[in-house]
Amino acid sequence: MALSVFWQPAGINLDQLGTSQPSRDEDGNAKISDGDTPKVEVSIRMLSMDTPEKSVTARGLSKEEMLTFTPRLPNWFDSGLSPVPAPLAEHLRPLLERSTPIENHWEQGAQATEVLRKAMSERLTKPGGGERALFLRAADERFDRYGRLLAYVAPSYEWEERRNMTRYDRRTFNFQMVELGWAPTLIIYPSIPGELDLPMLQSAARTAIEEQRGLWADELSILAYEYRMLEKLVLILQKQESSEEIKIPQWNGWITRYCADIETGLLYKPTEYFRVAPWNRIFIWRDDVREAVSTLNIRPAQ
Repeated sequence: MALSVFWQPAGINLDQLGTSQPSRDEDGNAKISDGDTPKVEVSIRMLSMDTPEKSVTARGLSKEEMLTFTPRLPNWFDSGLSPVPAPLAEHLRPLLERSTPIENHWEQGAQATEVLRKAMSERLTKPGGGERALFLRAADERFDRYGRLLAYVAPSYEWEERRNMTRYDRRTFNFQMVELGWAPTLIIYPSIPGELDLPMLQSAARTAIEEQRGLWADELSILAYEYRMLEKLVLILQKQESSEEIKIPQWNGWITRYCADIETGLLYKPTEYFRVAPWNRIFIWRDDVREAVSTLNIRPAQ
């Protein structure tokens, strides 16, 4: 009797929105260690930080649509027809009513890209010439929903070098982008930095804000996670204006992460993240809240 297979293996497609390509040698051939080990290039999503976007990220949304509909959001908030509660609308209003808020965000995204490129070039270059490899440390959750490896990224130093280096000297590029002011922290439970690294990251983020480094030089900067939230709201507004059906997952899914305050231990609803200082924010997915409340010893804000 033939074996009947009736299940599909669990897994995730890597780099679903990118192009996972085989690594190439100098002759352009795919790098293969042996018959069952090809080498591939996979996108890495750097953990615990979030640089501005360079363009639209939401599927089905164009740059032109984003620029056209974003100025309508404040009036939409006032109309009572949006899912955005009044306190969050008041937080977003000055960010949206300034001149060219979305173009400014995209420009910051381009600047952040160049800052990372420069930082990697400088720190990966060996004093005597040649290039260092990358050191990667993956998160508890290995891949995001786009198939990108979630990791902390740093130069890979030789043992002789590490002996005379401080923890700061060996800092990750994740940390460096926060320190330079080009990336707000985006710490998402359970992928929280360790007990030694979290205070360093928190302090670097606060200093960057207080000294107005990078994107913080503009007090009305839209943070990357706020920008992606705005894209989802624009998609809802578009459907509403064209009388299309808006399904409940879309109506409720424009903001989904709770926010805990590192210093006070208070937990806020997704729409109240702005009540927590940016350097103190730990985000928690809805399905992880019960576990996080117990693990982190946090309590709901009144």
